[in-house]
Amino acid sequence: MKFFCNQKDFDEALNIVNKAISPNNTLPVLNNILIKAEGKKLYFSSTNLEIAINCSIDADVRSEGAITVPAKLITSYISLLTDEKVEVSVSEGATLNINSSSSSTKIKCISADEFPLIPKIDKSKEFTVKIEDFILGVNETVFAASVNTSRPVLSGVLMLVKGGELKLVATDSYRLAEKKLSLSKKSDEEVSCIVPARTMAELAKIIGRAGEKELKINITNNQILFTSDGVELISRLIEGKFPDYEKIIPKDHKTKFEVSTEGLSLVLKRVSLFARENNNSVRISVTNDGKAIISSDETKVGEEKAEILIKIEGENNKISLNAQYLLDVLTYIDEEKVSFTMNDKLSPAVIRPAKGEDYVYIIMPLKV
Repeated sequence: MKFFCNQKDFDEALNIVNKAISPNNTLPVLNNILIKAEGKKLYFSSTNLEIAINCSIDADVRSEGAITVPAKLITSYISLLTDEKVEVSVSEGATLNINSSSSSTKIKCISADEFPLIPKIDKSKEFTVKIEDFILGVNETVFAASVNTSRPVLSGVLMLVKGGELKLVATDSYRLAEKKLSLSKKSDEEVSCIVPARTMAELAKIIGRAGEKELKINITNNQILFTSDGVELISRLIEGKFPDYEKIIPKDHKTKFEVSTEGLSLVLKRVSLFARENNNSVRISVTNDGKAIISSDETKVGEEKAEILIKIEGENNKISLNAQYLLDVLTYIDEEKVSFTMNDKLSPAVIRPAKGEDYVYIIMPLKV
């Protein structure tokens, strides 16, 4: 195998496929990136057996072939080269030779024959969504997924396709986030699947740098394929039934108030300094005089009580919530004001952007 390629293209492709490399792989070849020279292109692949990433770049291929190269080493090395063009070849004994005007190196590799076969996905069920919308949807939901794998379905993001809409939903049973996105083309069938949260987070990072405006999604029985700008990410799906979450979303409320997103975030950060020793519990009391009082109980370090102006409808009310769960969602709501609804101190609180009905976030109350 021998080829010449652009250093920047090489570096970018390596950084993309590096997202599928896990630090605790048991098989040595899984720490490697498969590089295949064929025709006028270089093809890159990596996998951790949960997700696989493929991408390609243009290259001047002098002789075709394939090899797997240690991911961390090759990525670090190529990023430090200053030459625009890089010459790469493979010699006997599975050694990769990299030559530039000022340096030459040899990297010990593993035969491409040992690299796992990356499955081909049936492209019959295809859906398309705007990349900008999808990244926003992932960011607004994935943080609510469980980090505990004892209930696998909660460690993923539900994707539900129906008509012209794609819903993304995540929950850890203490909070829930749902985002509705519009598909580029209506679907004739209803499809649902649960994608690992890590897959969704990595995907959002990768497609954020893509040149295309749309993301193609293909779903099969146990795998999903995302394609954009020549990059493919294949992931296994989580088996099991996602909770019937729509039953949890309150249909009515006794109290509704609007508050400044930035103002509430700032107050919560102050109060949470004192609430950390009490499971991040903060009390929110709202009254018809247009004020919300946010306070912590007295702890070893002290206590805090702060007021913030609100626009309220309905009756006086109060609830205790996890401050961090509230701060998490306020980070991603890109609007000046948020709408907050509640019934009583035992019912979940519902947070939405003040304008728009495409996003909803629910937090279960804390017992006081």
